[in-house]
Amino acid sequence: MKLIILMCSLSLLFINSLSRKHFPAKPNAEISVMGLVYCDVCSNNTFSRHSYFMSGVEVRIDCRFKAAASKTREQIVFTANRTTNELGLYRLDITSLDGVACSDAGTLASSCQASLIGSSSDSCKVPGFKTTTDQVVFNSKRSNLCVYGFNALNFRPLKLDPALCGKQ
Repeated sequence: MKLIILMCSLSLLFINSLSRKHFPAKPNAEISVMGLVYCDVCSNNTFSRHSYFMSGVEVRIDCRFKAAASKTREQIVFTANRTTNELGLYRLDITSLDGVACSDAGTLASSCQASLIGSSSDSCKVPGFKTTTDQVVFNSKRSNLCVYGFNALNFRPLKLDPALCGKQ
């Protein structure tokens, strides 16, 4: 009986070592998707001295990542909602995305979009830049870490304050 258990154990070890040689492990990417939301007080689509970052804003993030293997059409698709922090920053961290490589510029084909869901402020709740797909990708020196930074999204007040913004 002990011999049978030993033989089974050795067989499993042998099969496991063969599979590692013929089927190497796919890379696991670490990805951060982030952006900012601000109140565009003067409704001019720029962050002015009167603008401020908004906390508590809900943002929807939709991403699609193509697997690293060139022979497959596999894609990883996900959607997540995030809320901005006290600095107006929303962030989604994906600690291990199996089969996706960030470190090689040509291997990660992706598309991401961030969209405003709702404002946290009654005084600044008219959507300005409501959706963005414009992003900058930063590849870290650390292997397989990518950071996707979106252009800022914004809300505007219902009425302009001419004292702050002048006549427009």
